Amino acid sequence: MIAGEVEFEGHLIDSNILPKVLDLILDLDGEFEITEFRIGKRKHDKSYAKMIVFGRDENHLSEILKELHKLGARIPDAEDAEIESAPDDMVLPDGFYVTTNNPTLVRVGGEWIEVEDISMDRVIVVDPENKRAYCRFLNEVRKGDLIVVGERGVKVILPERPRKSSTFEFMGGHVSSERPTSNVVRAIAKEIVELKKNGGKIAVVAGPAVNHTGARDALAGMIRDGYVDALLSGNALAVHDIELALFGTSLGMDVRTGRPVPGGNRHHIHTISKVIAAGGIKKAVESGLLSEGIMYECIVKNVPFVLAGSIRDDGPLPEVITDVMEAKRVMKQALKGINMVIMLASMLHSIAVGNLLPSTVKTICVDTNPATVTKLVDRGSHQAIGIVTDVGLFLPELYESIKDIESNSA
Repeated sequence: MIAGEVEFEGHLIDSNILPKVLDLILDLDGEFEITEFRIGKRKHDKSYAKMIVFGRDENHLSEILKELHKLGARIPDAEDAEIESAPDDMVLPDGFYVTTNNPTLVRVGGEWIEVEDISMDRVIVVDPENKRAYCRFLNEVRKGDLIVVGERGVKVILPERPRKSSTFEFMGGHVSSERPTSNVVRAIAKEIVELKKNGGKIAVVAGPAVNHTGARDALAGMIRDGYVDALLSGNALAVHDIELALFGTSLGMDVRTGRPVPGGNRHHIHTISKVIAAGGIKKAVESGLLSEGIMYECIVKNVPFVLAGSIRDDGPLPEVITDVMEAKRVMKQALKGINMVIMLASMLHSIAVGNLLPSTVKTICVDTNPATVTKLVDRGSHQAIGIVTDVGLFLPELYESIKDIESNSA
């Protein structure tokens, strides 16, 4: 067998890091020997562990160490990160390092530098002269960029369990349809109010079901009252929101009665045509064509929105970004400085946004289908809290809870 030494530092026990490390080694058919272990004596103290990891051969050991690195493993007396030039635009050197969504440091010139704009499944580009490191999409890599190769000189910092009780803590971060939804909604409302009081920012990812289920007015109210700092969605949410404003229907359905309206199947096409004729959503608001709803409040309150297109879109509306790479770049920019993301009944947009988020951003995913949250977590967004319920019930109750908390605190 061949062996390698690694060390871990942090809240290894109460954040469940050490059990994950040992399970991973055994699951990969490796062995370990803990040579040093110091437990923090107070809640703010960090613990430290050093161990020798054994693999069958060099390749097997390398496989284990790569996975341990994602859990925060580092090589004692680390050397600088290995760096190689990109041979061409969007072409990477062999053995390039792939990021997680956890805070990451790289060692350059004997100093640890934090990687900026961290998100999962990206590469790290280093600027040694200015002592900076950036997380980059593959399509952003240019010939000559200095790319981090391998795990040497790279440090991943796993999120820790909160040091004090949090309104989120009792939810446990798992997916369940059996939680007392009212208690969960109240807890999230308190978190939102507290976050905004402290200057935090909230982004909402929303699907068209927000309109179909009658939750539209609640989301518009949250935007109007300053609880939404960015809206990320697609063509359908905006179209059916404006359709409601113009015709009182969503996808041709009267949302008050739940019944289809004669000729309602043409309403969403008519809506798109009217907005295009007006010169876009903002022009539609300025001309008086659009006077209420989600998109109206975004324009009036100057809340940035990103509408990412898909192959299924009718139209689309003028503001929809049909180049998916450009949409991803703009979404990433819109998420800078965001502290919480609320995902509402949109599997594809939720997963897309989840891929762009660091693990430090509080993430709430609401959907009637538990598979939506499961897929989100399986793709690496382990910080996501899943609430299995109808968004038409959840969002109005959340908005009322926020107003109630604000009223009581006032």
